[in-house]
Amino acid sequence: MAQERAKMPVVNVTVDRLKRFIPGVKVEKVLDMLPFVALDIEGIDNDVIRVEYNPNRPDFSSDYGIARALRGLFGIETGMPKFKIAGKSGLSVKVDPAVRRIRPCIVALAARNGKLDHETIKQLIAMQEDLHNGVGRRRKKASIGIHNLDIIKFPITYKAAGGDYSFEPLGESSSRLIDQILKESETGRQYGHILEGFGRYPVIVDSAGTTLSFPPIINGNATKVDEHCRNLFVEVTATDQKAAEDSLAIIAVTLYDAGFEIRTVTVDFGKKAETPQMNPKVISADIGYINSILGLTLDAKQAVKYLKKSRLDAKATGKKIVCTVPRYRTDISHPIDIAEEVAIGYGIFNIEPAFPASPTAGQKDSLSVYFSAIREALAGLGMLESLSFSLTSKEIQYDTFGIVDKDALSVDGSKSIEHEILRDSLVPSLLQSLSRNVHEEYPQRLFEIGKTFRKDGSITESWNVGAVIAHAEAGYTEIRSVMDALIKSCFGNDVTAKASSSPMFIRGRCAEIRVDGEVVGMIGEVNPLALEKFKLRVPVAAFEVDLSGIIKDK
Repeated sequence: MAQERAKMPVVNVTVDRLKRFIPGVKVEKVLDMLPFVALDIEGIDNDVIRVEYNPNRPDFSSDYGIARALRGLFGIETGMPKFKIAGKSGLSVKVDPAVRRIRPCIVALAARNGKLDHETIKQLIAMQEDLHNGVGRRRKKASIGIHNLDIIKFPITYKAAGGDYSFEPLGESSSRLIDQILKESETGRQYGHILEGFGRYPVIVDSAGTTLSFPPIINGNATKVDEHCRNLFVEVTATDQKAAEDSLAIIAVTLYDAGFEIRTVTVDFGKKAETPQMNPKVISADIGYINSILGLTLDAKQAVKYLKKSRLDAKATGKKIVCTVPRYRTDISHPIDIAEEVAIGYGIFNIEPAFPASPTAGQKDSLSVYFSAIREALAGLGMLESLSFSLTSKEIQYDTFGIVDKDALSVDGSKSIEHEILRDSLVPSLLQSLSRNVHEEYPQRLFEIGKTFRKDGSITESWNVGAVIAHAEAGYTEIRSVMDALIKSCFGNDVTAKASSSPMFIRGRCAEIRVDGEVVGMIGEVNPLALEKFKLRVPVAAFEVDLSGIIKDK
């Protein structure tokens, strides 16, 4: 009943398109190669291959992106993929200053003279939704609209509107008010919280009064895309400029691969800018560093060859490799990423494991001895161990408990909303494990031993043990007896508790845990509002103890 792995996004790739995109290579050989570019086959049904990819590679959100990488590994095309901006489209987007406090960023492109079929439209829609969930953080940071360009009368305006503004949403045959859309439509109920508190809403309207989009909720019906479209207009609105530009870059290269001519659009927000910006970035890495990471003995020229198989451009200058990274590769930002791309081009399957050179024997760390004793004690008390990542989301760690303005340790440039901060408590992770096991029989008793992180002037790390008990009669007395038994059996200490308060626990049913007069943790019955957000239907009691405060004296 340990915490399950987060669901990864999946791309459906037809065998016919795979053969067309990767000519001359047997499908079986392609399937064998997928795991070595960090792609997993989830299943194959009726000539459709379901390919699972990691969100840190948003360029894999369509079969075009997957084929682009595989053509490099098979030597069909190497180096940076061909891509060319055909020039300016002459089209423009005017930004009303009033919308900038709501959703301030917008970028756009025009894609002309292409052809769409049913499968290509499916790929674009699936890519759009994956980018919403990944780069766009479930549309909060960025959301995408793809429109039939030939319907639009330019210039268009990105502006703010009231709740009584009406238009015909995608898939509808009549106009509806924005207030109605937010309350009654599925996407309105799911994403309306993003726009709460502003009182006005972003809309994109052309010069004829046609509504293209109500971002990040829904597009207008007038500009819907079908197989007859030959020219497309793509807009990305966002609260984060980088997320908007990253999303548009991936869409641009995908539409280019699909046969469209890509042209820039002028965005006027007081000063004018042409988008998309597709300039590559340059990252340098020393060949010695790459070899030390991979355990290989490559020279710089060999590394350049393998980088080109990974669809990057590179040149060797002495022992240094200067790598040119295409704009759509948003996952590459450091020399360690260059080392990974060398490994992929070299072939992970060609790297052989080796035993360490040192013949010395090891022994258990003193912390491991305590951890083993804790595991044995809690298992003896009928509890199961749960394992979870130190990285978690702000929603799980804070929002579910109503904790605001927390100065969390955030990941710079996180590629996943589920791994954006370092946790400072184990209890939220344990509650998440319970929420993923609501189908299992109760009572459920879980514990975890793991690191937590705090920023109090400096960054501190500590090893904690947390436990939760969930069933219809779970309460303070039961969890207290487990904690007392644990501390007494493993450390020989008696525990005292003093009434306290915490957003995680019910007021009046929460206490500080004290050992030798020092506060080492918290215990109590979990706040019902948090239980509701975790979709837990039974009471939960929990405790968490900072082990460093006890073990240091042993």
